[in-house]
Amino acid sequence: MRKEVKTVVYDDELRIEAYRFEGIVQPFPNHFHEYYVIGFVEAGERCLSCKNKEYLISRGDTVLFNPGDNHGCVQSDGGTLDYRGFNISKETMLNLAEEVTGRRELPGFSKNVISDEEVTCCLRPLHDMVMSGSVEFGKEENLLLLLSLLIQRYSRPFEECIPECREEIERACVFMEENYTRRIYLDQICRCVGLSKSTLLRAFAKSKGITPYRYLENIRIGAAKKLLEQGLGPAEAALQTGFSDQSHFSNYFNSFIGLPPGVYREIFLENQEQGGGSYGK
Repeated sequence: MRKEVKTVVYDDELRIEAYRFEGIVQPFPNHFHEYYVIGFVEAGERCLSCKNKEYLISRGDTVLFNPGDNHGCVQSDGGTLDYRGFNISKETMLNLAEEVTGRRELPGFSKNVISDEEVTCCLRPLHDMVMSGSVEFGKEENLLLLLSLLIQRYSRPFEECIPECREEIERACVFMEENYTRRIYLDQICRCVGLSKSTLLRAFAKSKGITPYRYLENIRIGAAKKLLEQGLGPAEAALQTGFSDQSHFSNYFNSFIGLPPGVYREIFLENQEQGGGSYGK
C-alpha cells in the first residue's frame, strides 16, 4: 500500500497555512473550520458532503470552504487522495480582501466545488512557493491574483453565505462556545435554550448541518490547535479544552485535522525559514 505523507508549512510573511496530503485513504467526518479553506485535488476521487449537498470531486477540482461550512469526505474510487490546500484565517482574509477589492469586508464563496483552469494556474505555483519557503514577491503576487479571481467569480458578502438560524440554536452555540472547557450535558443545553432534546437535535442538525456534540468537538479542536501552535503539549491542550483524556483528544484531532496533535505542534516549533514538517504512516 502506498505510504501516506502529510506535509504542512506556515508562511509567516503571508500568514497562511499550506499543506500537502499524498496517498491518503483516511476519511474525514462531517466538521467545520473557523477559517477559509482553498483546496485542490491532484489525484483520486472522493465523495464530498458540504452543507447537506453531495459532490464527487476528482483531479482538477478546487474546493472552497467558508468559515463554518460543514463538510466531510470519503474516498470513492478504491484508490488514494493527493491533495494540496491553504488555510486562511478570517483576519488574514479580511486584509487580503481589502487589498484586492478596496473594501474591508469578508468574502463568502457561493460555490464549494469549482473547476477553473485560470484559478488552478495561480493556485499551484503559489502552493509550490509556500511549501518550498520562497521569499520572492511572486508568492504574494500569486496569492492576490488567486483571491482576485475567486472573489470576482465566486464571491458574495460573507453574511449572505451564513444560513439563517433560529434564535434557540444560536443560544445553544454560544453556550457551548462559553463552556467547552468543562463537561457539558445535553440537558444543560436544552434548559439553556428552552427546547426538548429531540427538538434541539432536529433543529440544530437542520440549521448547522451537524449535531450539537459534533459542533462542540469542532470548538474544542479549534481551541486546541491554537494552544498547540503556542507550544503547549498535547496532554495539557487536551486538558484545557475539555477532552476527557489524551487518547480521546488525539483520535479526534487526527480525524478532523489529518495530523496527530504532537506532529501539528512540532510544525510550529520549527524554524519557519526551514519550512514545515512531514510524516508518513
